[in-house]
Amino acid sequence: MAVPTSASDLFDTLLPPKIAATPDKAREINAIYQFNITGENGGQWNVDLAGNPPSITKGEKPGANCTITVAHEDFLKMLTNPALGMQLFMTGKLKVAGDPMLAMKLQKLFSLS
Repeated sequence: MAVPTSASDLFDTLLPPKIAATPDKAREINAIYQFNITGENGGQWNVDLAGNPPSITKGEKPGANCTITVAHEDFLKMLTNPALGMQLFMTGKLKVAGDPMLAMKLQKLFSLS
C-alpha cells in the first residue's frame, strides 16, 4: 500500500479498496474500531471489520470494540513505524479505550494487500 499522506488519505482513499478486495482477510480481524484523530488534518472514522461486508465510514458510531485517539502527526509516524505505537501509548499520546488487545491487530489492517 502507498504511504498515506494524511488520516483522510488512509481511511477515505487507500484502505477502502483494500478491504473491498480482501473482505475475508479484513473480517478475520473481527472487530469494530473507532479512530479519533485529533489536530490539523484529523477526523473521525469507524472501521467495521466484523460486518459483512467490512466498511469504513466517516464520523463516530456507537458500538466500537476499540477506540483509538491520537494526534494526526503521531498517527502518521506510527503508520511508518509501528513500534512507535507502544511508546506513544506509554507516554499518553495514544489513548486506547475498549479492548487494548485489538489495538495490536491494527498492523494487520494497515498491511492488507
